[in-house]
Amino acid sequence: MELKLTRCTIRNWRLDDAESLAKHANNRNVWLRLRDRFPHPYGIDDPNEFLKRATTKEGREKVYCIEIDGAAVGGIGLIMGEDVYRHTAEFGYWLSEDFWGRGIMTEAVTAFVDYCFANFQLNRIHAAAYANNPASARVLEKAGLILEGRLRKSVYKDGKILDSLLYAKTK
Repeated sequence: MELKLTRCTIRNWRLDDAESLAKHANNRNVWLRLRDRFPHPYGIDDPNEFLKRATTKEGREKVYCIEIDGAAVGGIGLIMGEDVYRHTAEFGYWLSEDFWGRGIMTEAVTAFVDYCFANFQLNRIHAAAYANNPASARVLEKAGLILEGRLRKSVYKDGKILDSLLYAKTK
């Protein structure tokens, strides 16, 4: 997969992305906005372990690189639903703090959602943003997702209980 956009490219991960991934992922401010399975600190072995999984095309999880100027600076991915949820998917994303506030994620999320509807048998795609991350909520809104609700006290992150905001788009 490769989507060449105005501000970035969304493409498959490559094993040679390890150095750039380690540089951009090892950031507490990025980690605070992600699930705990995204490690912090992001050590030397973390990119290699992730890239081994990411370059395998099997499974319900599809993960892609966000590239700017030839460097891997973020990621976007999809987890396909199962059983009665087989026509739905959850997605998430992250971007190096060096590139925040430039409209990159809005462009990437919009294109990614369109790509997912066109290439997977989906009727619905959803994402959650922590309530203390209004920038991510705004990205989802600008990308055409609708706020479906606030999940009160649903997240435990960095020693705090947080609400999350559920956004979705349907075909």
